Amino acid sequence: MIFPENLKYTKDHEWVRVEGNQAYIGITDFAQKELGDIVYIDVTTLNETVGKEVVFGTVEAVKTVSDLFMPISGKVLEVNSKIDAKPELVNSDPYGDGWMIKCSIDKTDELTGLLSVTDYKKLIGV
Repeated sequence: MIFPENLKYTKDHEWVRVEGNQAYIGITDFAQKELGDIVYIDVTTLNETVGKEVVFGTVEAVKTVSDLFMPISGKVLEVNSKIDAKPELVNSDPYGDGWMIKCSIDKTDELTGLLSVTDYKKLIGV
């Protein structure tokens, strides 16, 4: 499994990549492996401000549907259009082309509450 050092993680298996005052969010390699083949991503919060730990969408896999939780408070600025046509990108490239949303960072102090790669590995027992 892959765990990029430059990302922050959540107990709900989302990752956050900070770029200036915005963040890219997706699900971890561990999460996509647990879900199996992803067939659909539904984000209904475009242009909405979503609070930390509030559901911003769902991911549908062959086996199940899971909620996606906002790791930080912010406005959903963009939904990755690539995963509309090819949701399997979340399986093949979860930290690259398989990102899910880009959002503003409304409360920078929330970033300090996210997990480091070391803490995330401990959480999942790796």
